[in-house]
Amino acid sequence: MKFELKTENENYSKSFSQFFGIIFFISLIVILCDVSLKLGIISRNHEIEYNCRLLSVEKSKTHFKKLSRLSNLKSKQLIWELCKEVIK
Repeated sequence: MKFELKTENENYSKSFSQFFGIIFFISLIVILCDVSLKLGIISRNHEIEYNCRLLSVEKSKTHFKKLSRLSNLKSKQLIWELCKEVIK
């Protein structure tokens, strides 16, 4: 007659692996969100620089509108000052 005792070691190892899997998944989501936000900021800054260069060559109303939307500046004077700083 065999007598076997079941230990809880398997349950502990499963719970530890699930815990580390959840932590890994959450950290991966946080890292990917951070990267996407940084790329959005870089893209926005590049677009502002590009439109400022276009505005310095061709002073059109559409370039002012795009820069106003991107930079949240309403006055043309403030947009010009921004472009002077960006182009330097």
